[in-house]
Amino acid sequence: MATVRTLEKAGSGMTFGIIEDGPPDGPLALLVHGFPDTAHTWRHLLPDLAARDFHAVAPFLRGYAPTSLAPDGNYSIGALAHDCCELYEALRATAPALLIGHDWGAIAAYGAANCKPEYWGRLVTMAVPPLTGILSRFTRFAQLKRSWYMFFFLHPLAAQIVTSDDRAILAGLWSDWSPGYDSSEDLAHVRDALPTQERMQAAISYYRSLLDPSSVDPSFAAEYAAAFAPVAQPTLYLHGELDGCIGVEAAEGATASLGKGSRAVVVPGAGHFLHLERPQEIAGEIGRFLSSPSQPIDAA
Repeated sequence: MATVRTLEKAGSGMTFGIIEDGPPDGPLALLVHGFPDTAHTWRHLLPDLAARDFHAVAPFLRGYAPTSLAPDGNYSIGALAHDCCELYEALRATAPALLIGHDWGAIAAYGAANCKPEYWGRLVTMAVPPLTGILSRFTRFAQLKRSWYMFFFLHPLAAQIVTSDDRAILAGLWSDWSPGYDSSEDLAHVRDALPTQERMQAAISYYRSLLDPSSVDPSFAAEYAAAFAPVAQPTLYLHGELDGCIGVEAAEGATASLGKGSRAVVVPGAGHFLHLERPQEIAGEIGRFLSSPSQPIDAA
């Protein structure tokens, strides 16, 4: 059964809130969420991985309660990749682990996989393909329309506006990104994780670091660059056919920047939060990926 606890002194002296399931001495599976979301997004997949004898751990990203705010104010891609690797160490993992990321979690996974390749044997990423192949697509009109919120988040009043009106903007994003999905449970968790303007500012600061590289702390420059490099590990990439955040065309050619044995799967009828909309299908795809004899790590 999944439990919630805090993990002290991980991620550059930060305290992380984590949800975990499965045997503590099992191989690590780290599951990283995106925006506007929380570690509760993995509530369907955590028990499935635990049943495969993984120590399945889903952290709340820096800035999302109960994880602490970043003491240095750093919410860059590089910091997220760094956190993944420090969580690996804090959880005392001893073998190459499984790293699963959705949205910002996918970006963090690409960076972490390159920063500490010895830590991560396999990746599963969802909704955001490798950054090496997606950047040119963001200049296309259809994608620019979808990405309006990223530029809005650069406005100095963005956190105040997003926090107002019971976070109606976030509800609108969920509705646009995953049409027809009932996100009420997820939005309740988001309100708990981002209850103040300070917390909301932390969450949207990720976008500033992506759109304004000059804002990146030099101490995480190597990790930041690593997120834009091709990944060597075998990776399962999953994208919803009806994704309203990043169009499904972004999945084309995703495996060109991923390791040998990688696969890209478009999930019919699913939107951006495909792991919540099609939990059994996603678990099945991951199960087949883990049991593939071409993978370098023995699956449970």
